[in-house]
Formats: sequence, C-alpha cells, structure tokens
Amino acid sequence: MGLGKSAAVVIGSFPLGESDRVVTFYSRDFGKIRGVAKASRRLRSRFAGALELFTLGELVFFDTDRSELVRIDHFDIVRPFGRVRGDLERLGQASWIVEWVARLTAERDRHVALYALLIRSLRALEGPVPPSRVALCFGVRALETLGHRPRLDACTECGRAYPFPRPALGAGGVVCEPCAREDAGTVPASSAALAAFERLRSARWDEALVTPVGRSESEIGALLETQVSRLIGQPTRAAKFLREVRRLEPTSGGRA
Repeated sequence: MGLGKSAAVVIGSFPLGESDRVVTFYSRDFGKIRGVAKASRRLRSRFAGALELFTLGELVFFDTDRSELVRIDHFDIVRPFGRVRGDLERLGQASWIVEWVARLTAERDRHVALYALLIRSLRALEGPVPPSRVALCFGVRALETLGHRPRLDACTECGRAYPFPRPALGAGGVVCEPCAREDAGTVPASSAALAAFERLRSARWDEALVTPVGRSESEIGALLETQVSRLIGQPTRAAKFLREVRRLEPTSGGRA
C-alpha cells in the first residue's frame, strides 16, 4: 500500500525491544492498524508523548506489505484527551470503550461510523456527563454499529411477541421465561432495563446522554458487559479495573 495517512486514535500499545513500541490505532480511513514506532521510548523521541492512550492525531505510516505491522512515521496530536486519563473513573470507562473497538474489529476493516462513535464518546468523557452514562450510550450504539443489535421485539427462540413476564437476554436478544429455562446462557433482564435500553438506542446522541433511566442504568451496564463478553469470549479487562476503582472509591458513580 505504501504511504498512508489518516486521522486516528491510539487504542493500545506495548514495548518492543529496548526503545521501540508497537502501537494500535483505530483510524478513520483504514480501521484498526498496528505499527512500530521506532525509538518512541527514548527520552528525545520525535513522538514526545503523542502515543498516549486515547490520543487523537494525524497518523502517517508506511506499509511495506511484508509484515502485519506498519512503520509509524509521524503522529501529530490533534486532541490529547488528557482529562480522560487524569481521572480513574473516566480512564476506566474510556478503557472499556476502546476495548470494544480493539477486540471486536478486524485489522484494516474500515468502519467510519464506529470511528465517529469513538471520537464522540471520548469528547463526551471530557464533559459534564457522568462517564458511566457515556459508556452506556457508546455500548448501546456500538452493538448496532457492529452488527450485533439485540432483538427486543420478540423472543429470539420461539418468536413470542414481547412484552412478556420475566424476560431474559440471550446472545441474540430477548428470551421468554420458558425458553430461558432451556438456555443456560441467558441472563435475567427487567422490563424497565429493556425499555431504557431501547430509549437510549433510539434517542439522538445528545438526548441519550441526558435521558432519564433511573435505577436501570447499572443493569443496562451489566447487560452490555454480558453482551460484549459473549462476543469476545471473556469478560473485559476494563470492567475488572472499574470494579477495583469502585472498591477503593465507594462514592464513585456508574458502572460499565
């Protein structure tokens, strides 16, 4: 492919050798890209802190087609989202969001709508809306954007029209009580939480951030974590981090 340029967000990295770093970006024009940033861990690196998690920038890379890893030439900061990294709750919720992006997308699979949702969510995390609500709005929309929208109008097993008493949520959507007894993979889901889930999904972004959901917020968060855990085959690492944050800071709000 040769030279590539795109707006991109840093969604992960790890050290390579003594001075290099492998960085994962989610880009507007190429989807998920992994590359080597040479000498980026040196004190006088030309990247100079630009490769921090969540940073939005203009990425320039070179692809030799001989490796899955590109060579990162430049990454110029557009917005660092420093406030997201400066607070444990914001950090945890942002980590939960980028974990969805990192683990539910394939290499070089361009998805402009998901990129836009990621940027919108990071911006919201720097604002006055509780971080847990931003994560909920992201998760509800990400399921649909990635093609995993749960069906909420009828039981996914027998087709019985919803609403019905004592619903549960399975991999594909809502399940009635008789069918749930036959499927150990379902989890109980209150009618209030399912209704709130649908309100968040159908509302415009700015409206969803402030739409009242009452006590259903924590349940929706748990349902979203269940859904993404099913998709990636294990619980998210960020959810564990958030539980530890709340254990240490019992007054912190929200959950993923």
